[in-house]
Amino acid sequence: MSNEVTIREDLRRQVAAFLAEHNPSSTERLEFLRARFDAGLAWVWFPPGLGGLSLPRELQSEVDSLLTAAGAPDNDPQVNGIGLGMAAPTILAFGTAEQKQRYLRPLWTGEEIWCQLFSEPGAGSDLAAVSTRAVRNGDGWVVNGQKVWTSSAHLASWAILLARTDPAVSKHAGLTYFLCDMTDPGIEVRPLRQITGEAEFNEVFLTDVHIPHSQRLGAEGEGWKVANATLNNERVFIGRSAPRETGMVGTVARTWRERPDLRTPELHARIVRSWVEAEVVRLAGERLRQKSAIGQPGPEGAAMKLAFARLAQEASGLELELLADEGLRYSDWTMVRPRRLDLTGRDAGYRYLRAKGNSIEGGTSEILRNVVAERVLGLPAEPRADKNIPWKDLPR
Repeated sequence: MSNEVTIREDLRRQVAAFLAEHNPSSTERLEFLRARFDAGLAWVWFPPGLGGLSLPRELQSEVDSLLTAAGAPDNDPQVNGIGLGMAAPTILAFGTAEQKQRYLRPLWTGEEIWCQLFSEPGAGSDLAAVSTRAVRNGDGWVVNGQKVWTSSAHLASWAILLARTDPAVSKHAGLTYFLCDMTDPGIEVRPLRQITGEAEFNEVFLTDVHIPHSQRLGAEGEGWKVANATLNNERVFIGRSAPRETGMVGTVARTWRERPDLRTPELHARIVRSWVEAEVVRLAGERLRQKSAIGQPGPEGAAMKLAFARLAQEASGLELELLADEGLRYSDWTMVRPRRLDLTGRDAGYRYLRAKGNSIEGGTSEILRNVVAERVLGLPAEPRADKNIPWKDLPR
């Protein structure tokens, strides 16, 4: 019997033993999730004691399937996507032992929701140009500044924050990464109403926010390096592979099958082309997932996020064309601050408008094309405006 088969069988036995001790039908949800984390079945590829068993990452899907079949509750990942997909792997990679013990468990169980304080009104797509300042003060830092496009800030109790700690050095070298308590009285969250009518994004104002040294992630001045790890994980998370015919392409395909009265040969050809491209992206995403299972995700995640945004916008536009007059309807413009994001929910008009943000969030498509060209394909880099430093010579 191969070692891989033995590992899988041992893992199945562990799941069975866990379910025998924690019956999903009679165990309170939060108690079940905490116990699952402690048993190492939250992230099996994480170390023991931090929600994992130091097993290959691909085995997580098997654990999830077994628990779902048994009726186990999940941790509602749509609510805490930033925490699960971005904050957790960054804390694992750069956090101290104390930080990992403090933050990972309540993050995974959903007891603490996370948001991302990176983007700023004046920085545009140049993340290294952030101007939010963190100044040393006694046992910590005092932070002042403004962040924008912050998903779930109205729900979050914690944030990953990039701030400038040394304005005298190059913009990439003067940044530091922090874990910020969103309940600090100096934090104000204001909703940003979008074209969909919702306000899932926010702007965040930080006024004399105190952050202790124990909440700095990574070394002082290494914020750019830590932030790049976060962004690589973000792009993989956004563009991650999903089952066949899901997402926006799946929605259009279902509409096509259910409404033969709306079909035209021209739209049929375009839908088939989108379906095939989505399948190619799905298989490429599976290959990237396997690569990520043996190490930190690299810049290839930018290509997946690019493909996801393009396909979602193309498919949502196709659905409107297919529905013709029906596609012009919009069910509800009420301004709400949603708890979870469902990109394929509601009606076709909502899906079309929401997809417009896909090429902005998680890194603009223009910037990601540069990342793919220079860091994946190895094409010559354009000189930077600051002292003509090429991308290849910038700190990662």
